[in-house]
Amino acid sequence: MSASQERGFEPATGDGPEIPKGDEVRAAEVRTAFEGMLQIRRLTRADLTDPEGVPAPWELHRPLRAVALALEAAGIPPSAVGTSGERAASGYRVCDGEAPGSVRVEWAGPPGSGAAHDEEEALARCVTVLRRMGWTALMYRGPRRRRFLEVEAPPSVPS
Repeated sequence: MSASQERGFEPATGDGPEIPKGDEVRAAEVRTAFEGMLQIRRLTRADLTDPEGVPAPWELHRPLRAVALALEAAGIPPSAVGTSGERAASGYRVCDGEAPGSVRVEWAGPPGSGAAHDEEEALARCVTVLRRMGWTALMYRGPRRRRFLEVEAPPSVPS
């Protein structure tokens, strides 16, 4: 039994340990969780022409988890934190946004990794994935001119 099976699946937010490349067990868990999310969308949004393209009600109540799952399932690498709390890998980092129900996506990495240089292109990939999944994702510049995404459900989506 894998560690995530013992405690339940959690999508990578970029603040956890590094996920080894080629981890087939993790890849299978991500596929299963993502397919489950799509099935929930099909069942709860059956009245829409594209039910898979609109967040399900549970996603609206747990947007951080839903956004992290969408990014991980799309094959975008998450960042990671080492045992002493230092950034250990470059990738997306998902955290709560400033507005209720919003999520912030950053491109983070260890010092000298080039994460700041790669962030515009990497976050643009994240925007493409998230918009395809029905989320509103807007890119902004924050302190030190670092880019980040503010992600939320479209205003027309009923919870």
